[in-house]
Amino acid sequence: MNELTSSESPADLPGEAVQPGVLPGAALPGTLSAELRAELIAFRRDMHMHPELGNQEFRTTAALKARLELAGLAPRVLATGTGLVCDIGAAPADPGSGPARPVLALRADIDALPIPDTKIGCVYRSTVPDRAHACGHDMHTTVVLGAGLVLAELHRQGALPRPVRLIFQPAEEVLPGGAPDAIDSGVLEGVGRIIGVHCDPKVDAGRIGLRHGPITSACDRLEIALDGPGGHTARPHLTTDLVTAAARVATDVPTLVARRVDARSGLAVTWGRIESGHACNVVPQHAELSGTVRCLDLDAWRMAPDLVHAAIDEVASLYRAKSEINYIRGVPPVVNDPLVTELLHDAMAARRGTHSVEDTTQSLGGEDFSWYLERVPGAMARLGVRTPGDRVARDLHQGDFDADESAIDVGVELFTAAALLDASRF
Repeated sequence: MNELTSSESPADLPGEAVQPGVLPGAALPGTLSAELRAELIAFRRDMHMHPELGNQEFRTTAALKARLELAGLAPRVLATGTGLVCDIGAAPADPGSGPARPVLALRADIDALPIPDTKIGCVYRSTVPDRAHACGHDMHTTVVLGAGLVLAELHRQGALPRPVRLIFQPAEEVLPGGAPDAIDSGVLEGVGRIIGVHCDPKVDAGRIGLRHGPITSACDRLEIALDGPGGHTARPHLTTDLVTAAARVATDVPTLVARRVDARSGLAVTWGRIESGHACNVVPQHAELSGTVRCLDLDAWRMAPDLVHAAIDEVASLYRAKSEINYIRGVPPVVNDPLVTELLHDAMAARRGTHSVEDTTQSLGGEDFSWYLERVPGAMARLGVRTPGDRVARDLHQGDFDADESAIDVGVELFTAAALLDASRF
């Protein structure tokens, strides 16, 4: 699963055309040495073995801080107590000293998921019960760390044309995500563009997926409580039949909501939990449902709370159930900026040829990277982490998720090339 593969330069590929204005891979510095590659793999495995939940990433933060300081950098812990921001190259100018050159920011998320690691025979399996890096954040973090170390060395050599900022963000998995807190800590001050990657187990290692425009979807959380007088199941006419009411809310609300917006918006209510009652012959007085609201379209996402509230109230009232709704705003869609998407495309093409970039589709998954894009232009790429030829189906947020570690090379090459090409474009 974790064999290292060597990268191919465009010159190694017959008929491979390099994009106009893009230097061939051999002309771009910023690839990994064998020594740093081995160190990064070890760092990723250690992080994988010690997963930490959102806003609890103290060990991870300390490890990143120590390694960046060893490289002569000055990382700053975010105000929330976990996560880091670290500038490479000249810091943005102080107010009154003239305009600063806009910084390119590289973002990683550092938190894990509250699920068990179910991998068998894996030497770096999680050592923490019911905690796992099952979304690839350990890969994202390692890639940004590796890119930062390579770019810091280029800066020492005078070969980094423009400052770069590293953002190691906590709590991506906790709605509405850790990005708003990071933004409040000033991570976007002086930033002109921001880029990130997300692991994709359906794309081979050595490749990335790109998409102009929306690449993820909006995601909100929904919690509903239904209440009414209960009683004996022999006399349901004297009760509010909450089990039936909850069942109809679960089946009818998603359909009602979907019919009240353009079908192309992809607005979907999906339940993850329904609970009511304790005995077979007692009509309960309380029922609960919880789930998610996902949406492909930004305008429909803004309408979603009112639509969902109205649909729940309509269905609940038919069964004389009192409804209490807790609609928790999550994240808007990640909408890739066209120019920054092209920067990622050309950076990858310069490293490994245009064959290494593929089109990808918009997913219904949510990502708090979207909050950064509400402030500055940016783009997210899907980082292929499937071992080529592997026929075992793995997916994100599952206990057996793992990644081909050769993708670390790819991510570092992508980010360092983007940093070098950025200065000539913006």
